[in-house]
Amino acid sequence: MAIWLTKDSKVIVQGMTGSEGSKHTRRMLAAGTNVVGGVNPRKAGTSVDFDGTSLPVFASVGEAMKETGADVSVIFVPPAFTKAAVLEAVDAEIPLAVVITEGVPVQDSAAFWAHNIAQGQKTRIIGPNCPGIASPGASNAGIIPADITPAGRIGLVSKSGTLTYQLMYELRDFGFSTCVGIGGDPIIGTTHIDALKAFQEDPETDAIVMIGEIGGDAEERAAEFIKANVTKPVVGYIAGFTAPPGKTMGHAGAIISGSAGTADAKKEALEAAGVKVGKTPSETARLMREVMS
Repeated sequence: MAIWLTKDSKVIVQGMTGSEGSKHTRRMLAAGTNVVGGVNPRKAGTSVDFDGTSLPVFASVGEAMKETGADVSVIFVPPAFTKAAVLEAVDAEIPLAVVITEGVPVQDSAAFWAHNIAQGQKTRIIGPNCPGIASPGASNAGIIPADITPAGRIGLVSKSGTLTYQLMYELRDFGFSTCVGIGGDPIIGTTHIDALKAFQEDPETDAIVMIGEIGGDAEERAAEFIKANVTKPVVGYIAGFTAPPGKTMGHAGAIISGSAGTADAKKEALEAAGVKVGKTPSETARLMREVMS
């Protein structure tokens, strides 16, 4: 069992013929992902060989869906073209669009998210600036390495790519149902709350790891949601406990203002909701080990 991405998911890659798109298409195929084609209007009608697997290139997301039955798109296009690529995916009503691209202008993210809402949110957008989503042993859409962890019964949602990988590694003996990297930009499609809700409803996820970071109030809002709606154990980590106040850290969304958005304020809110919060990733893994044991 997994959320949003399963062994039956059919994946296309917007930007499959570019350097990043082709590299990660090859990795996704090696992980067992059912990649069925790519999209590049300039190379439509051609095909690309990936170690013996030939994938067709389509002119549009709509055409790719019609010809292959694709229900997931992974987007590897440069920042200047990301908005157009996401709008195309939304207009085609593909159920899941995973936007890997980093450096997407915030106004572009706002525009494609507003368009998705206007279209009735038929497309779940993950990202931008994210590592994607992986359901170990089933499918992998994005850049999360496929060999960190086997399948298991922990769900993970994270703003940080590298911390996603670290927690997957530290808890690899338990394994994961699905790992979702939501990205750290100020405007993202899928939130902590979306993933928490899905994991709560997934009968084969027993516990949840939630990784946040300083800045904004997403984690405080997630804490309120957990308190009201989540009965499964949740273990959390907030990146940035040692960050100096007032500084912008790695992710575009990590901006602290006064006491709002600090690691301590987020930790306090989560603990008030019954979440065990680690001060380091390793301590967070240890807390989850206690839960799973």
